[in-house]
Amino acid sequence: MTENFNFDDIRPYYDNEARAVMRRLQNDPLFMKLVNHLWPTMTQEEAFAKADKVTSNMAFQLEFMHQAIRVIISRSSTGLTCSGFENLDPNSAYLYIANHRDILLDSAILQILLVEQGFQTSEITFGDNLMQGGFITDFGKLNRMFTVLREGNSRELYEISQKLSAYIRHTVSEKNVSVWIAQRNGRTKDGNDMTQTGLIKMLNMSGGKNFSESIRQLKIVPLSISYEYEPCDDLKVQESYLSSLHSKYVKAPGEDLNSILTGIMQPKGRIHMAVGKPIDHELLGLEKISNENEKIKQLVNIIDEQLFTNYKLWPVNYIANDIAHKSTEFSSYYTEEEKNNFINYIKQKTSKLKGDEQSLFNLFITMYSNPVKTKKLSLVSH
Repeated sequence: MTENFNFDDIRPYYDNEARAVMRRLQNDPLFMKLVNHLWPTMTQEEAFAKADKVTSNMAFQLEFMHQAIRVIISRSSTGLTCSGFENLDPNSAYLYIANHRDILLDSAILQILLVEQGFQTSEITFGDNLMQGGFITDFGKLNRMFTVLREGNSRELYEISQKLSAYIRHTVSEKNVSVWIAQRNGRTKDGNDMTQTGLIKMLNMSGGKNFSESIRQLKIVPLSISYEYEPCDDLKVQESYLSSLHSKYVKAPGEDLNSILTGIMQPKGRIHMAVGKPIDHELLGLEKISNENEKIKQLVNIIDEQLFTNYKLWPVNYIANDIAHKSTEFSSYYTEEEKNNFINYIKQKTSKLKGDEQSLFNLFITMYSNPVKTKKLSLVSH
């Protein structure tokens, strides 16, 4: 089915386009502004010398992006750890279905870890609301990002989903290149990482009649990222609060870009990325189910069970859970000082937001406590 589509409007740049794109980026004033921010000691001559080495997407990621993300992590976190890469074959391509907490860093952190663990980088889905032409689009497509179109009537959206499904299958099974995709549209705002059934329906659109075989070809790997302090937690709480007052939250102009910059700069404490095991033999059980919607529902449960189980909980999560339930169930996982510091952290944040302070406080607590709830549920079901 993949041969029926022309992917030129959504694909990343080809390697043979990289040099010309890099020259365009160099000629944009934003290029040196970015370099000066990430590497204050780097001269323009040194930056241009690096740019001359960019003859492929991978070269751009190694020369510029890898260092940039490492700088961001060193500035805004107290350490990055990972687990589970031993479950994967460096010569194989996978579809990483990930929980989504930060617009840029979730996928960017995966890229640096893949390189450091001896793997090739992946292609990355990126919403067309962020691909707004010019420098940002060139930068993204050179960084192996492909566009997810989100606007259109019902028929157009159906055709968009067919094409996206075909492109992902083509990338993983024919190009042997991995793909990162979020488990849902938009970031999780309440700490509840639930995979949307619509994602699985989209992925299956390009497969054959056999559901299990269609999914097996994609080599799905659940990917859990956990930040000690949620990127943009205050912005997410503000959005959740305003959404509770109105039927639909409308983003302000430039809000996505503000979220990207806030996510990059905001202190995040510790970060852990856990790679799950490829979903393969579990698909055998789905063959016994006759109803396709039920198969999709069961596959979502399989993905989420790994996401929840592998999610690393931090003291703030246990504190939030105990505050939410007025209990001391997890008091052995934190100190009284840590609890007081976290309460003060939330109060400082809510004091700068619009709305009822107690309601905002409760939304913070829900966001940080939900991962404990979902992990407990996954361990019970397992």
